[in-house]
Amino acid sequence: MPRSRPAQGKVSLVGAGPGDPGLLTLKAARALRNADVLLHDYLASEATVALASESCEKIYVGKTAGAHTLSQDEINALIVRKAREGKRVVRLKGGDPFVFGRGAEEAQVLHEAGIAFEIIPGISSAIAAPAYAGIPVTHRAHNVAFTVLTGHEDPTKPESGIDWSRYAAPNQTLVLLMAMGNLAAIVKKLRDNGLSDDTRVAVIREGTRPTQQTLVGTLATIVDEVQRAQIGAPAIVVIGDVVQVREELRWFDTGPLFAKRVLITRPAGSNAAFESELLERGAQPVLAPVIAIGPPDDPVAARQAVEFISEYHWVVFTSQKGVQAFFAHLREMGEDARYLRHTRVAAIGPKTAEALLAHGIHANLVPDRYVSEKLAAALDEHARPSDRILLFRAQEGREVIENAESVAAYKTSIVLDPDFEEKVTSADILTFTSASTVKGFVENLGEDAVPLSRGKIVACIGPITAQAASEAGLCVDVVADDFTVGGLIDALEGALAPAGSSHRQA
Repeated sequence: MPRSRPAQGKVSLVGAGPGDPGLLTLKAARALRNADVLLHDYLASEATVALASESCEKIYVGKTAGAHTLSQDEINALIVRKAREGKRVVRLKGGDPFVFGRGAEEAQVLHEAGIAFEIIPGISSAIAAPAYAGIPVTHRAHNVAFTVLTGHEDPTKPESGIDWSRYAAPNQTLVLLMAMGNLAAIVKKLRDNGLSDDTRVAVIREGTRPTQQTLVGTLATIVDEVQRAQIGAPAIVVIGDVVQVREELRWFDTGPLFAKRVLITRPAGSNAAFESELLERGAQPVLAPVIAIGPPDDPVAARQAVEFISEYHWVVFTSQKGVQAFFAHLREMGEDARYLRHTRVAAIGPKTAEALLAHGIHANLVPDRYVSEKLAAALDEHARPSDRILLFRAQEGREVIENAESVAAYKTSIVLDPDFEEKVTSADILTFTSASTVKGFVENLGEDAVPLSRGKIVACIGPITAQAASEAGLCVDVVADDFTVGGLIDALEGALAPAGSSHRQA
């Protein structure tokens, strides 16, 4: 019998937005999670690409000026081939697929090949980058229209298709994409067609990202200013009176964390909220996990403790990882939260309590300060002397609760990163969320740990971590009052804010 041919796949032409991963649409995120093959551009952020599953085949097909990994014809052929293999293909494009993104051409190729496709729009940099720079593309006091133009027309065309006399009007806003290579010529054409030399112009490079740069000038000065500042692609150009509103509406690039590179030493896979919050405040996360979480040396002891949990009056969790390990054992046993019905539960802090609540357990006890000593003191008040207490903690955790029976729920090991020194050197801020991350930092750098930390802000999640950092010879600048990742970021922002400022980004 002849082999059955695989079912024809489907292609999603997806707009990745302008760079900030928080601007990705829900439908785009769903397509990424379900993709078998992902073809992505230069402008798609790492965080956006990371939404695709580990099993997804990720192919970079980015094109920058003078450097194309594949030609457009080769990209088209690759999309068709992967779809004909029965794959769910996502073609991820910066901004919106149909706003000067050649998405329409790719869709036409798919139509001609008889392959099903869908278009998932994205937020175009034409509106997002100006918004992040504090420039509204429309404003009743300044313009009656805005026009989006390409600054890089099809080079095979015999002549320009743009009638610049139509756009040299003072009561509209021009937004030009891909214009940096032709900026001088575009400015000359607008000036030659009567647009005033003092017309405001803004050039926004890498809009919506922590690396965003905004340069403001006039038609008469902008070309020279761009050359002096050495601003190149990717950038958009905004021309019109609305540019002057920027000083009133700036918000993204004014925060104390804006453009700061923040080293994250926590374990891989546990940093989504940390990364997201830093990006929200304009910082650039630098992922450099120095520890990993794995099973303890004696996993049998942990499983037995869970199995006989009804014999304990209290079970105490000192981290979200402990909660995850506990419920993993319960699942293996075919049990759920009801197995804890005879045991009271204590959590070291609100995040650990949230992890419990996600499994249907409301913590009976959470101390007002998120350290083991406070948890021990709270237990002294609430537990009876005869109560049997199980401490479900890290293998290397501290013994601070008297009369508790400890069991290792998980083990922390050091991760050695061959690129770690480069990451540390590039960072402005070093963050530590446990004594183990301090240890991993030192073991990665050896005798260079202290010298490489100099001139950088060292921030610790709490006093125990700060003590470990100080003992390692690091000069600690910031210690959070609220011993959570959010508290650490707040403390950093407070320490970096200008004196007298009450700035706090929403």
